[in-house]
Amino acid sequence: MTDPVLRATGLGRVFDTPAGPVTALADVDLEVSAGEVLVVRGASGAGKSTLLALLATLDRPTSGEVVVDGQAVGSLSEQRLADLRRDRLGVVPQSFGLIPVLSAAENVEVPLRVRRTSVARRDARVAEVLGLVGLAEHAGQRPDELSGGQQQRVGIARALATRPALLVADEPTAQLDAVNARRVVDLLLAEAAEHGLAVVVATHDDDLAARATRVLTLASGRPA
Repeated sequence: MTDPVLRATGLGRVFDTPAGPVTALADVDLEVSAGEVLVVRGASGAGKSTLLALLATLDRPTSGEVVVDGQAVGSLSEQRLADLRRDRLGVVPQSFGLIPVLSAAENVEVPLRVRRTSVARRDARVAEVLGLVGLAEHAGQRPDELSGGQQQRVGIARALATRPALLVADEPTAQLDAVNARRVVDLLLAEAAEHGLAVVVATHDDDLAARATRVLTLASGRPA
């Protein structure tokens, strides 16, 4: 049996505030293997976004350990952590994170440029993933010329462009209509099944939760 793409053990996060320490997450254990889709659910404030930030290596836990692709994240230098993000991770934040002055295609292209992908392969992959999210005709438009839902789909295309081992997505269908939400759900499941992508997604989308490999529900920062 191969090792999981992602493993978290005893994961916790405490934030210091003027009113004292606040525990946002505690005692979370999980594993996600290649081809699996883990949905994280819970009410607002349950700790979903905090958990995803830790799994995406965008924040460091107060306690516990995150292991991505066999590498214990806490022991990595900033350079090795940057390399891991570049080579193995795709992240879809709620805020989309698009660069305003770049077109949709140029935004999707960014991680491929960072990896020094050849121009021909880069152009082909950008066209492919924009087509997969239904935005081929909007490749030349900047974020301020796109709707919120279209921006969200550009962010998903960008996260998938490098064919990462692990995708961490925070509410990737939140601003989409039913048709495009279904398109994105189908795409994520297809990437998992056909390319072995490991997916962790926080969502209120009942369709995605019903079709996921597993569901983790959080309540007050702990597994419910």
